[in-house]
Amino acid sequence: MNLKIAVLSGDGIGPEVTEQAVKVLKAIAINFDHHFSFTPALVGATAIDQLGDPLPESTLDVCRANDSILFGAIGHPKYDNDPTAKVRPEQGLLKLRKELGLYANVRPVKAYESLLGKSPLKKKIIKGTDISIYRELTGGIYFGEKKISADGNTASDLCEYSRYEIERITHLAFKAAKSRRHKVTLIDKANVLESSRLWRKVVGEISKDYPEIELDYLFVDNAAMQMILNPNQFDVILTENLFGDVISDEASVIGGSIGLLASASLGDKHSMFEPIHGSYPQAEGKGIANPIASILSAAMLLDHFELNREAKMIRKAVEKSLKLNITTPDLNTKFDNITTNNVGDFIEDFINNPDDSNMNFKNMHLGQSTII
Repeated sequence: MNLKIAVLSGDGIGPEVTEQAVKVLKAIAINFDHHFSFTPALVGATAIDQLGDPLPESTLDVCRANDSILFGAIGHPKYDNDPTAKVRPEQGLLKLRKELGLYANVRPVKAYESLLGKSPLKKKIIKGTDISIYRELTGGIYFGEKKISADGNTASDLCEYSRYEIERITHLAFKAAKSRRHKVTLIDKANVLESSRLWRKVVGEISKDYPEIELDYLFVDNAAMQMILNPNQFDVILTENLFGDVISDEASVIGGSIGLLASASLGDKHSMFEPIHGSYPQAEGKGIANPIASILSAAMLLDHFELNREAKMIRKAVEKSLKLNITTPDLNTKFDNITTNNVGDFIEDFINNPDDSNMNFKNMHLGQSTII
């Protein structure tokens, strides 16, 4: 297969982790006889600094001209810490989602057996957790009308949803549940919010088209508690933009690190794949950023184009790296000299040599004894 991929590395650790994902995709292309081309483009704070726009039109052109997008991370303290800033990196990401119609954000959450001890939650609570979060991405409070009074002392953000916006992601969530454990949980705040009551009405109507799927409802505050108390009760989670943002970040503690969580942003014509973590500017250039979320996002990209065997190979390599403790400091207490690049190298090496146990990788690549 020939795939053209736009690479929007962004800010902070974005370029470092995205580099590893590209490295892994190149290894997949070689070993599975594909051709992947990569076109870089600017976004976020980097784009503001160079072109004065968090999403230049040239970047949008690149995204539209390619088959898919591999995204890094955006954000910088000089904008985060300045409440008066009129132009912000995050505006670029929101505009990108809106312009390309990326309305469905899919975030898998998995408890890896080899990492059960890394989570702050008890092993017996998280063992076996396998959740897929479907977050509506182009509506709600992030995109609603924003107002601030003339004196700057009163502000508002409008949360607005249409039936159509709810319907299209609901069908995706129910279809996903058909190939999983046949359960969808709608997370909302219908006891307070009119927009949530519309969600309940529409989702309830659509559920009748999927009689084999169990539909459950949870208010978001209860759902946040249940995510910690009993995450195994969840299969597919369906929710709106703001709640999905918060719940999926909370779910990252199940795996032990937000550096493990990948995501797909899907529309009818375009697709984008990115780690859910931020730009983490404090770690920029230190080689400590976990690239696994970005690499797993690349696996989701392959799945999207039905290259399932190739995606499975990446996930197998990731699980091997976790099992051998070839991970960055957020997960690694045994080896403190494994870098972002080392993790990418190992996963690339596994793809190139899948029959090799790779047990000696950490010795050969980390400058230690190579004698076994």
